[in-house]
Amino acid sequence: MFEQLTQYNDIGLLILRLAVAVIFIYHALPKLRNASGMSQMMGMPAGMIFMLGLVEAVSSLGMIFGIYTQLAALLLGIVMIGAIGTKMMKWRVPFAAMDKTGWEFDLILLAANIAIVLGGGGAIGIQ
Repeated sequence: MFEQLTQYNDIGLLILRLAVAVIFIYHALPKLRNASGMSQMMGMPAGMIFMLGLVEAVSSLGMIFGIYTQLAALLLGIVMIGAIGTKMMKWRVPFAAMDKTGWEFDLILLAANIAIVLGGGGAIGIQ
């Protein structure tokens, strides 16, 4: 029954790419607009925050348009490894918490990016 749905793999991968891209663009914009403010909040240099936002934004555009999707996913995956590490080791954030976002959200974004790196981004997009 579900074997017939595999003909829609490229559409599924496009949906995954778009979802990942929207999330990363949403999180990149504050870093690009107010790197110094985010710097104080995150405890990192403003230049690093700006570069992080730039990597997120450019990689997201790659995901949206299907340009170098595996490279974009690899870069975003590296960002997520850094985010998970920072939350776990520096900020001591638990996996999940009622009063704040744990690193469970970061983990699913990491997994989505790993899936795209390993499986490709599909045939829909600029090749």
